[in-house]
Amino acid sequence: MPVRHPFRPLVSVLSAVLLISGCGLLTDAGDQDRTLDVWLMRGSLSDELTDDVVRDFERRNPGVEVKVTVQDWPGIDKKVIGALGSGDAPDVIEVGNTQVAQYVEAGGVTNLTIKVTDLGGDTWIPGLEEPGKIDGYQYGVPFYAANRVVIYRKDLFEHAGVTKPPATREEWIEATAQLNQPGRQGIYLPGQNWYVLAGFIWDEGGDLAVERSGQWAGTLHTPEALRGMEFYRELQSYGQGPVDSDEAEPEQREVFAQGEIAQIVDVPGAAELITETNPALAGKLGFFPIPGKDAKTPGAVFTGGSVLIIPERASEPDAAYSFVKLLTGEKWQRELAQTMSVVPNSIELADALEDDPGAAAMAEGARNGHATPNSPLWGRLEADNPIKAYQTQVLRGADPAAAAREASRRITAILSGRG
Repeated sequence: MPVRHPFRPLVSVLSAVLLISGCGLLTDAGDQDRTLDVWLMRGSLSDELTDDVVRDFERRNPGVEVKVTVQDWPGIDKKVIGALGSGDAPDVIEVGNTQVAQYVEAGGVTNLTIKVTDLGGDTWIPGLEEPGKIDGYQYGVPFYAANRVVIYRKDLFEHAGVTKPPATREEWIEATAQLNQPGRQGIYLPGQNWYVLAGFIWDEGGDLAVERSGQWAGTLHTPEALRGMEFYRELQSYGQGPVDSDEAEPEQREVFAQGEIAQIVDVPGAAELITETNPALAGKLGFFPIPGKDAKTPGAVFTGGSVLIIPERASEPDAAYSFVKLLTGEKWQRELAQTMSVVPNSIELADALEDDPGAAAMAEGARNGHATPNSPLWGRLEADNPIKAYQTQVLRGADPAAAAREASRRITAILSGRG
């Protein structure tokens, strides 16, 4: 396990002081043009939207030219770590919200804690803010998010007499049982969809792992986590999702498109792929947030998405901060949400998606968004995930408490570097 550097937050705070506080014109550096080097991930912005953002920034900041490099996700972690440690780091980097911990651990990420208020941090959605914060210091600035919702067939709901989408867990179970009729599945939920399980655990007040005194430990064996698994088991029983695989194998969207299935849990964009596979379902799909334990709060969801970081070795730190502030501010967050159908970084901007039912349901769910445990070794755990094996064991009839204790032991070993 890499050694933590206790003085890094102080050094980073001092470097952050050098950043300007606004996103207006930068101080004049003479007649020499400067280049702002920005790394964005493929698919985050359309080409047209990228060009519009760049033009807006360059208009506001004469003499600064923005160079955007689009990166691919496979292998990006090693590329970012290498860039952060080099003398030729880009000025702004988009990273996955669950990747921030490993980059801060590697070193070279600017601490932006003193800029949170200036960046509108009081209204950031929690699933982006939390993973960008390491040891109480904010390194990642929320960019955009996505999370799962329930995609359902309106015709099957009507046929079963379910008149409206459920608003609570109890209503969801009742409706799903009612939808689960001969020849039809109330829901298709694969046994190893651990992201969905995580939401149920968070709803119960539990977690997948927690950090105590600098050491991470698995917590699937806690009463709260066991209650989350019991709810998963009950919900999953109202369909024929395989207990030994996840949503990718077989591809659940294809299964849903081709079968008499009332519901799946997926991102809203899956609906388009479903209707492409089965055009007969066009106009028959609806969306609702994953229900919570009461109607006032949507169910907890895993929030995926991106944050922006500024390397400590950025050659244009002032311009980098101005770019981050502009891109994460209200104007471009609204444009991003409406153009790309993603959740903006602020809970106050959800109205930008009111004309997009799927994205609106996603934004509602994001109010109770969470991220995976903020360990720098979490990526290693996902590569050999003991949570999936635990789910399969329980769904096959194993004692939940015993299976959970073993899964917690494996999680602890992996996150401590021994797995």
